[in-house]
Amino acid sequence: MIGLIDTHQHLIYPDVASYGWTAGIAELAGRSFTVADYRALTAGMGIAGTLFMETAVDDGDIRTETEYMATLAGDPANGIRGIIATARPETDAGFEDWIDEAHEMGAVGFRRILHVVDDAMSTTGTFRANVRKIGARALTFDMCFLARQLPLATELAAACDNTHLILNHCGVPDIAGGGLDPWREHMSALAALPNVTCKLSGLMAYCAPGTASYDTVKPYVDHVLEVFGPKRMVWGGDWPVVNMGSSLPQWLEVTRQILDTLSADEARALAQGTAAELFGLDI
Repeated sequence: MIGLIDTHQHLIYPDVASYGWTAGIAELAGRSFTVADYRALTAGMGIAGTLFMETAVDDGDIRTETEYMATLAGDPANGIRGIIATARPETDAGFEDWIDEAHEMGAVGFRRILHVVDDAMSTTGTFRANVRKIGARALTFDMCFLARQLPLATELAAACDNTHLILNHCGVPDIAGGGLDPWREHMSALAALPNVTCKLSGLMAYCAPGTASYDTVKPYVDHVLEVFGPKRMVWGGDWPVVNMGSSLPQWLEVTRQILDTLSADEARALAQGTAAELFGLDI
């Protein structure tokens, strides 16, 4: 069994930080999802290590979350190999200081969720200059756009060609609504830019209730495999958000089905090799 590097491990500690976005989401609201929970859930399922992905804490808790995750990552038993921390590239004040400080705490990359803000944010000179500053430090930037925003992702990637950008959740296709087009065209345009990697994650949460399965996500997986290729893709569990459509064990089963369709070299790249190269991990 090829070991998987989970590049999208959320953890929720309500006693440490506040997560206002979870309010009203039955699967998440008011609950904790700890590293111990994750390890128990995935025991024996081939997880070779994880990257903690910032969990969109309320703004006042960004530093607190990063510091706490750095503490967890300091214990090898937790399997956390690095941190993708929150960043606010739209703001110059303190930006570079925070990037450097978070990097010292173990951040190997940064993310700004862009489907919860005005579309114009990623088009500003300030935003793009700050993303380029992340790249100048040989760190990555995760992009989280909705399918309708993918042209913005292409523009951002072209403007920040010194920075390695990772597209979260295959560009959030509308699987429940059968939204293959124009998603496919937009994903092909993104794949033409060599500084973009696609993250195979999140898809189960976009299926209609009760329909999440390998067959349901296959048309979308097939397209990203075609245009990016397994060697320009990484894998993510998206736990516990994955619970909104299925479960992490089910997504792991589907992932193994996907890997079984690939050559040994391709499967290893998607499962762990590309992530190891991007984030400097020793597998």
